[in-house]
Amino acid sequence: MQARFVSSAVLAAAVTVLAAPSSAQRIGLATPPLPDEPIEYSTGERVDIRVVPLVRNLERPWSLAFLPDGAMLITERVGRVRLHRDGELLPEPIAGVPEVSVGFLGGLFDIQLHPDFENNNLVYLTYNKAREEGGAVLAVARGVFDGRALTEVEDILVADGGSGVSRMLFAPDGKLYVSVYGSSGEYSQDPESLEGKILRLNPDGSVPEDNPFVGLSGYRPEIYTMGHRSPEDLLWHDPTGAIWEVEMGPNGGDEVNVLEPGGNYGWPHVSLGRTYAGPWQSDKFYLEGMIDPVVYWMPSISTTGATFYTGDRFPAWQGNLFVGGVRYGEVPGTGQLQRIDFNENMEELRREALLADLRRRIRDVHQGPDGLLYVLTDEDEGALLRIEPVE
Repeated sequence: MQARFVSSAVLAAAVTVLAAPSSAQRIGLATPPLPDEPIEYSTGERVDIRVVPLVRNLERPWSLAFLPDGAMLITERVGRVRLHRDGELLPEPIAGVPEVSVGFLGGLFDIQLHPDFENNNLVYLTYNKAREEGGAVLAVARGVFDGRALTEVEDILVADGGSGVSRMLFAPDGKLYVSVYGSSGEYSQDPESLEGKILRLNPDGSVPEDNPFVGLSGYRPEIYTMGHRSPEDLLWHDPTGAIWEVEMGPNGGDEVNVLEPGGNYGWPHVSLGRTYAGPWQSDKFYLEGMIDPVVYWMPSISTTGATFYTGDRFPAWQGNLFVGGVRYGEVPGTGQLQRIDFNENMEELRREALLADLRRRIRDVHQGPDGLLYVLTDEDEGALLRIEPVE
């Protein structure tokens, strides 16, 4: 479906996201202690797995990146980058991280290595940067990692808003894709704002000449797609040669989208979710010119990080999409990791909830170079978990 370009005039019709009344405040389930020993599960597709806690003392971990030697860089939303090497979390954080504005949704988020990291040692971070006039905006910084610290750190993008979660992706075209938070919807349909958008940048932060809105009056040239609420991850799907985006909806309406250059994904005018106060976010689930999701959730799992599994340690799971969630149906203490299986046309066949009995906020999931899955739990005492087959 071709997207319809929407001017800033549509802002007047934006749907207000209502706050939940006090009677509807979330009352959750208690989170039990993480077991000392590995946990074994029988799962779908006749795959038995073992969940191994590797680290237990991370403070609100958010994302991780594997270094060429197998070590991991892990971000903590409170503004730190940690190094996990040879089975241990080094006690001292990585020096040189830019100053981060930490708030209810703000902090340090994604971490990515430059595709040519082995030669240039460049590391990229997304974070909330404080403004002199108050508040914070999204920023993308990059620096050179020398093994212990980031040096030559510089901001390559400081947005006009978008304080909140952000993810990055280096796609095979060599471009850097950056998601910008747009929860309220006030600016998600405004082509002169970066909020609620996916951006496409050169690795130095400049704008590629072939971006879909370059040269079009009234549009920010950085924009690749628009109409997003809270993009939680960006994934390259090699079989289809497309970027997939995982997006958190309001009370329901979490989505997985396939991105099309210049596409409009509808927020806040189209949603499969309700507002937190109960009424539907929008009075229609479809509008001409808006692109529909390929996967959605109702109730919400409050989607987070995701990965396509392409390794050989879980042959029955090859091609499956793994998506983290911090709570199910708006009930705290119900985080889980979901596995989604597709047919050859990438149409959903099955989905399975994993790790639900841990009752932890699953913030991110990555496939490691060893073909295993690595999961971060978003808690004050967050954990790094490894999922391996029982052989």
